Amino acid sequence: MSARRAAIRAIRSHLPAGVLTNEQLAREFQDWEVEKIYAKTGIASRGVAAAGECASDLGVAAVQRLFGEGLCRPEEVDFLIFCTQSPDHFLPPSACLMQARLGLSTACGALDLNLGCSGFIYGLSLAKGLIETGQAALVLLVTADTYTKFIHPRDRGVRTLFGDGAAATLIAAQETAAEAIGPFVFGTDGRGGRNLMVPAGGLREPRSQESAVEYEDGSGAVRSREHLFMDGPEIFNFSLQEVPRAVRELLARSGKGLEEIDYVVFHQANRFMLEALRKKLRLPPEKFCINMETYGNTVSATIPMAMELARERGEMQGGDLVLLVGFGVGYSWGATLVRV
Repeated sequence: MSARRAAIRAIRSHLPAGVLTNEQLAREFQDWEVEKIYAKTGIASRGVAAAGECASDLGVAAVQRLFGEGLCRPEEVDFLIFCTQSPDHFLPPSACLMQARLGLSTACGALDLNLGCSGFIYGLSLAKGLIETGQAALVLLVTADTYTKFIHPRDRGVRTLFGDGAAATLIAAQETAAEAIGPFVFGTDGRGGRNLMVPAGGLREPRSQESAVEYEDGSGAVRSREHLFMDGPEIFNFSLQEVPRAVRELLARSGKGLEEIDYVVFHQANRFMLEALRKKLRLPPEKFCINMETYGNTVSATIPMAMELARERGEMQGGDLVLLVGFGVGYSWGATLVRV
């Protein structure tokens, strides 16, 4: 029997004009080789937002692609969810400012969601709830981050990984018998929060002369407490432990076997981590997405950007059952199934 279901109708992404290539990094860090950077990260170039260019600007541009292609009209949008960890201001919510810029109705709901690598999964869950409870018929989920603004230029540990970018995902109501989004699995372990963090700059630790002091760690990376810190080995160990567990729990909850999944898209952290997860889950390469070559780790936007690219390349087909997993900063993770 058919019922009101939420489904992904379209995804469009946007990258800033600025670009950081492996060749540029190799010139800055002369003990690095272009081929070695790519082999480990799977990234050839990264988008870099300009000074004064915010995540909301990238998100607005991604939404305008949806409008420009006639995929929806501004007045049709019932709710805007903006997922970012680099908002315009402490307050008001960036989503409210984006509503005005995009010309959405004043009857449209709008909110910010402060999540990183798992944010797209959480946003899909919120959109599904709004639609399937009759509170909205059309939801815009915008995921965008400008992590490069948090990175010290001499931080060797993270400079190769992160890029700026945005994705706008259109989620709409449809009458169908089968679920098109869900079920979901979520997890949180705040004990790992310190392993991927910008320590200073918020209300817990305001910026000060002390927080701006730069230091060099044991690996030769330079940063202050106002810059992004990542403990790579700890993040890797967390991911290898929790991601396979989340996949198993999701499959058990859905009653599906891994062989019934047509395509798998994980948060595009880096090639090394993704290959380790793929091998641990015994996934064939042709069913597993690694699509970050031209944009890097865009945090909350990696999954939808990778999905858009996989669809363009024919790696993911209409009607496919796709397994999505986001994981990282928080620690936070989430997994779901979507029918594209």
